[in-house]
Amino acid sequence: MRLLKLVPDNTNIHFLRWRVPFYTVSILLIIASWTLVITRGLNYGIDFAGGQEIEATFTKSAEAPVASLREEVTKLGFNDPVIQRFGGANQVSIRTKLPAAAEGNPGMAEAISNKIVAAIRAGHPDVRIDGVSTVSGKVSGEFRTMAIYALGAAMLAVAIYIWVRFEWQFGVGALFALFHDVSLTLGMFALFQMEFSLQIIAALLALVGYSLNDTIVVYDRIREDLKKFRKMPLPELLDMSVNETLARTVMTSASMLLALIPLLLFGPESLFGLTAAIVLGIFVGTYSSIYMAAPILIWLGVSGDSFVPTESAVERQERLARERSARL
Repeated sequence: MRLLKLVPDNTNIHFLRWRVPFYTVSILLIIASWTLVITRGLNYGIDFAGGQEIEATFTKSAEAPVASLREEVTKLGFNDPVIQRFGGANQVSIRTKLPAAAEGNPGMAEAISNKIVAAIRAGHPDVRIDGVSTVSGKVSGEFRTMAIYALGAAMLAVAIYIWVRFEWQFGVGALFALFHDVSLTLGMFALFQMEFSLQIIAALLALVGYSLNDTIVVYDRIREDLKKFRKMPLPELLDMSVNETLARTVMTSASMLLALIPLLLFGPESLFGLTAAIVLGIFVGTYSSIYMAAPILIWLGVSGDSFVPTESAVERQERLARERSARL
């Protein structure tokens, strides 16, 4: 039985030939992504913006009336409520942002939730309220700050790890690739105004881990080839290393997409943002390992001399003895 091969053996694709155009496009995409984040902002969920979440089940309905619920909540003066199905088709989560006056005023927050619950019950007698939760703006601000710290610490730790394992040029390359991946993902959320919650922070951390894994595989092969082919021009060596790891990279990405694409298309709406972030992360993580992490080594001046093993005293004595024997 023949094994499935998505990439043929002995590929010889000249990836580095297009390094300048791809780097230019990537830098422009990074600038565009941060411009969107600054100008349009992220659509923070209750975790980061503060607000209320009401979970409800419609016991006598096959599906929850999402459209009518959105209209009823909007009429109360709460614009842009987030209403999503979760669990069964008749279960919904209704999330609304609290006004600034409700900050630090539990009584006002409770009155608002009672008003929303009363409106829902008036229009839908079969509704069952499963829970009401409130997140204050202060707590959500702390969540947002800690999430930024977590992402920054993860990326910095990755750069230090690769610096120690390889050389400083590799650490810079890996950090730039991670920055590229996270920037493009944030740009997608800013462009489409998808809800940005703690779930998305988890997706970004998963993206950092996946991109790191792919980058280390490529870097490890580059290091091995630098030891073997010290006289080979660096662009040719990088092309060879990327081609040698291409089959593994494609198979890993394809395996993950086989599980994620059905979840993206047919999964619950509450998981759409999480799944979309990871799917995009797989594509940009694979791309950055080839076109971001590898070409930057050329401009940073990496060479095979950095990986020549240091000769120990015993090895030096053995080498000198062999040389003396050869002269005799």
